Amino acid sequence: MLENVKRFDMFKEPKRQHLRPLIYAITLPNTWSHHTKIKKVKMDNVKPPYLLLCNHNAFYDFSVASKATFPHRVNYVVAIDGFIKREGLLRAVGGICKRKFTRDLVLIKHLKTVLERGDIACIYPEARYSLCGTTAILPESLGKMIKLFKVPVVTLICHGNHVNSPFWNLHNNKLKTEAEITCLFNKDEIEKLDVSEINKRLNEAFIYDDFKWQRENHIRNKYKKRAEGLHKVLYQCPNCGTEYEMSSKGTILRCNHCNKEWKLSEYGQLISKDGIDIFSHIPDWYECERENVKREILNKTYYFESEVHIDSLPNAKGYINVGKGKLIHDLNGFKVIFYDQNNYELIIAADEQYGCHIEYEYLGKFGDCVDLNTINDTYYIYPEKEKFSVTKISLACEELFKYVSKNKK
Repeated sequence: MLENVKRFDMFKEPKRQHLRPLIYAITLPNTWSHHTKIKKVKMDNVKPPYLLLCNHNAFYDFSVASKATFPHRVNYVVAIDGFIKREGLLRAVGGICKRKFTRDLVLIKHLKTVLERGDIACIYPEARYSLCGTTAILPESLGKMIKLFKVPVVTLICHGNHVNSPFWNLHNNKLKTEAEITCLFNKDEIEKLDVSEINKRLNEAFIYDDFKWQRENHIRNKYKKRAEGLHKVLYQCPNCGTEYEMSSKGTILRCNHCNKEWKLSEYGQLISKDGIDIFSHIPDWYECERENVKREILNKTYYFESEVHIDSLPNAKGYINVGKGKLIHDLNGFKVIFYDQNNYELIIAADEQYGCHIEYEYLGKFGDCVDLNTINDTYYIYPEKEKFSVTKISLACEELFKYVSKNKK
């Protein structure tokens, strides 16, 4: 079915950013409505070209980046689903298409072109929205890329964007946010530092915690349904240890197995209804789930298998239904069998992909999904199991990469 489908032209040279008045007309009022303050650190005399690395918590991140870089031209790396039905517009405003978590040498060429023009090349290196407002894994290849480009590196770290519109509940709360734009490396520092030291400093620069920031800055979220969707991230009850029995409604998070309940406060803390707190800080609960997945990997018991529905996104025209299949995720990595494509198999080894992108209730179609990419295609894979968690699959992907890579070394 897909053999003759035209793929997205990843080789087309990125356009220099046009429509800047339109971009600013849309994004700047958005930042005003959130009262977003941007602090500049070591940015005196820093002018394009430079590489801009931003953390990623919500679509609002792009508005903040537009304000922080005003009035300079920027080319943004954007996932292919961002181009659907609007490829011309995205290219005009400087979009560079990328398939998530793939090794893409063409992208390096495009970024180099942008920098040689004297503009800003913007990357969201976490490659997805944060699931709970804390840092996602950064690729080790960042340091090598920075050494290659030999231009200043600037970071833009936003605070509050996840609290304002979390990945698991996309309601826009119009809460106050802030950010810091920092020149992390100048040309001379890049020349002197080795790749490992560059990566070390990058990882330190990308440490953030939106719920901690919310609490410390007394940001009040009065939205009546602020907990809805949180069970997608916090899928395992810390009280009884049961997986996939969490639910959420209004401001309440509940385990349907042991009946323990938590209220998500207006300041982002979980308050146990029985007065016995286990985790009051959402990222602590999330990291506990990670440790439990890691334990399964070390014990060689981690395994996921499900019949799935599969959609393909070969280009910007839209999704193509490619039928049923099977997804297996185990210590070897991902394996997808396409029943309706002559049992074609997509195999991604555990050490080939340091993370994966997931979606909750994606487009209201078939529920939660994992999207897996090759250079030429993106597959949205919807498990049909009654009880499962794509969050656990995501955590397992990250921990398997660490485990297999460490053992190889």
